[in-house]
Amino acid sequence: MADLNQPGDGTPSPAPPTPPLGPDPETDVVLDAKGLRALAHPVRVELIGLLRAHGPSTATRLAEQLHIGSGVTSYHLRQLGAAGFVEEDTARGNARERWWRAAHESTWLNITDLADGEPDAVMQYMRSVADAHTLRTQLALNRFPVLPREWRDRFNMSNFALRLTPDEAGQLEEELRSVLARYRKHSPDQTTADAPEDAERVMLVLHLLPEPDAFEADRQ
Repeated sequence: MADLNQPGDGTPSPAPPTPPLGPDPETDVVLDAKGLRALAHPVRVELIGLLRAHGPSTATRLAEQLHIGSGVTSYHLRQLGAAGFVEEDTARGNARERWWRAAHESTWLNITDLADGEPDAVMQYMRSVADAHTLRTQLALNRFPVLPREWRDRFNMSNFALRLTPDEAGQLEEELRSVLARYRKHSPDQTTADAPEDAERVMLVLHLLPEPDAFEADRQ
């Protein structure tokens, strides 16, 4: 297994800075009730994801990626802009075409704070995120036949059945975040000079899903 902190020629390079395990106030947004309601739509979740992954774009280009009308993406981009999740990239835009960019690198949801006060918005937002994850999985599957062999060998779709307490589930999530913090984070706005030539963008989706049927069986 290759050392992630060593370039291909064996010359040592400094380890990348370890990002925080929680939200970074400089780059991330923590949803409040207003922001939660603004994001409770699958198209808006997808738009933010595309802008964060690929960098600034236009409503027309985003519409082509999502296979929807540009009028739809324009409307949702304006709503996202009003809520502070995207902003106009005036350096790229012109009188005929508006460019948009993501205002944050990550979105954080504190379910404990919002689930009781905004239960419908929380559920709608989480369903939108689940729909976005499903779409990304399907797109990756569609591209699987044309992936290079080395990436086909790393393609992974797994699930693991565990029996955990709530405290253990929290510890597991913290440990997984700690592991992820050791790897190079993708951002189109940051330089990739420290990345090896064969480094590609990878989407890691993490689900920790308590099983309701199991809870019901335990209570009988």
